[in-house]
Amino acid sequence: MRMKDKLHTGELYLPDDDSIMEEQLRCLEKLYDYNATRPLEQEKRVRLLQAMFAEIGEGCYIEPPLHANWGGHHVHFGKKVYANFGLTLVDDTHIYIGDYTMLGPHVTIATAGHPILPELREQGYQYNAPVHIGKNCWLGAGVIVLPGITIGDNVVIGAGSVVTKDLPDNVVAVGNPCRILREVNDHDREYYFKNRKIEW
Repeated sequence: MRMKDKLHTGELYLPDDDSIMEEQLRCLEKLYDYNATRPLEQEKRVRLLQAMFAEIGEGCYIEPPLHANWGGHHVHFGKKVYANFGLTLVDDTHIYIGDYTMLGPHVTIATAGHPILPELREQGYQYNAPVHIGKNCWLGAGVIVLPGITIGDNVVIGAGSVVTKDLPDNVVAVGNPCRILREVNDHDREYYFKNRKIEW
């Protein structure tokens, strides 16, 4: 099996293999172009994202700079996904993000890991595990999502949290490591922030 074939299997592989690097660098050329766009070049940004990403739904917005190991080549966005400044996608394998999800500044979503055994790291080995994030989530500023994580729908993750375990639907989770604080509840239907009421 070629090294390139192990990107999506979870097996150990060498990421600096020539066949991998050649394709990866072509993807990074497109990412460079995206990050060089000017604020008024919104249509150009849309076209570039469509060329860069595995899938990108209608109405998505990613504020440059965007950082991505493969320039979004293994990233699947639903519709109306919003990402603020400094999103980092370690997209060595697939990242799936559902409709209407919002990503705060400097969120990192990582699929790549390295073995604990020093002898294997010395040789440069890596493995990848996909990340799944559901619909209508909000990841606050500086959230880090580790390889292999699944986050359900309607999840809010507090700023600075490090997500090391899967999270179910409809929860608020915070901390390092990230833990469930509570469920989304009736109080959230009445108040949008502290004592500020929603005027339905």
